[in-house]
Amino acid sequence: QVQLVESGGGLVQPGGSLRLSCVVSGIPLAAVPLGWYRQVPGKEREWVAKITNTGSTDYDHSVTGRFNISRDDAKDTVYLQMNNRKFEETAMYYCRVIARGSTTWGQGTQVIVSS
Repeated sequence: QVQLVESGGGLVQPGGSLRLSCVVSGIPLAAVPLGWYRQVPGKEREWVAKITNTGSTDYDHSVTGRFNISRDDAKDTVYLQMNNRKFEETAMYYCRVIARGSTTWGQGTQVIVSS
């Protein structure tokens, strides 16, 4: 059974930085691509960034140049480094894997951008 556990959320000031982690179990991280998403209450979940199993990355235009997604296959962990945070980026952040024909989401980690 594939499981994802996010961590690293918390309170950050506008302009500040935060790093999220997503630990994958049940399947070798090296075998799958992984994406980060976020959701504000009352709105649809939106894609933020992704990294393939070969290390290629892609970002939503709203975070390009400020966010960096990376992976450590030895630790089965994907990171999302978020810099220069904005008020409107307060949200629950989730990681997602599609593997063995199924989609798996983590439980999410809350990020609050506030002064």
